[in-house]
Amino acid sequence: MTHRADDPLDAGFMQLAVDASSDALRAGNMPFGAVLVQGGQVLQVSCNQRRTANAGEGDCTAHAEVMLIREATAAHGPEALAGGTVYASGEPCAMCSGALFWAGVSRIVYAASTPDIIAVLGGRALPVRCHEVLANASPAVRVDGPILREAAVALLRSAVERS
Repeated sequence: MTHRADDPLDAGFMQLAVDASSDALRAGNMPFGAVLVQGGQVLQVSCNQRRTANAGEGDCTAHAEVMLIREATAAHGPEALAGGTVYASGEPCAMCSGALFWAGVSRIVYAASTPDIIAVLGGRALPVRCHEVLANASPAVRVDGPILREAAVALLRSAVERS
């Protein structure tokens, strides 16, 4: 089940994820960003690098959330994500939802929903929602969203206009 996030702190952390998605777009990637928060403090900010990873060769797994896991683990150790909250400018896909679970995240908050992303970007789609992937997870992972949806969707539209 997806819950609506109403905490004002959530909006501030999500704005950082939306800002990271803008950074991704400027770098030539699709606009997706992710932020790891532990104990009310930002631990890591990452963005989608699918097109620019591997010296421009690309990496289909270099979504913002996977990059967040890789970068947070490299900078802070293998337990960096355990019990943390991840703010994602786009609802995590099935791959990223599973990766966040295996990394030990306890909460995921997203801006643009999977249906939003599919509606704006079109193309190949795997329309499985994050809360569906994590429905029977043990331990449970809370999924909240959408929050700051309009800002994230606007960046997705900008990406389409640029292509």
